[in-house]
Amino acid sequence: MSKALVVYATRTGDTARMAELIAEGIRFSGAEAFVLSVKDIQKTEDLAGYDAFVFGSPTYHGQMLPAMGIFLFLAESAGLSGKVGGAFGAYGWSGEAPERIFNTMKNVFGMNMVGDCLRLKNAELGGGVQMAQDYGRQVGKKALGG
Repeated sequence: MSKALVVYATRTGDTARMAELIAEGIRFSGAEAFVLSVKDIQKTEDLAGYDAFVFGSPTYHGQMLPAMGIFLFLAESAGLSGKVGGAFGAYGWSGEAPERIFNTMKNVFGMNMVGDCLRLKNAELGGGVQMAQDYGRQVGKKALGG
């Protein structure tokens, strides 16, 4: 069975909620999904054994949270090339962080990305729950070879 890891940084809890919903969608597709805060990842070995990765951070003052930036430097040396990937994040005004994470995963890490990144103001607004779960389904399907 394929295993996916959803890693998030959050300020107010919105991105953490999105992470849980994306993991639900991955599970709906038939893959296993695990959710961790960036604070729980201390070494590259913590990223071993997964077929897919979804990284998320809110946009705060036009940037991803510093903890996600530090995590991406760690993940760069984890050998994620060719793995399935996705990126997401909550935002208030501009929403640049998920796109920057997505581009790092695709262009620097060489990952096999799902469509585009997922940006939501809040998972509870305007169909956000369904969109986050659908994004997870896409990741899970791709991880399972679909």
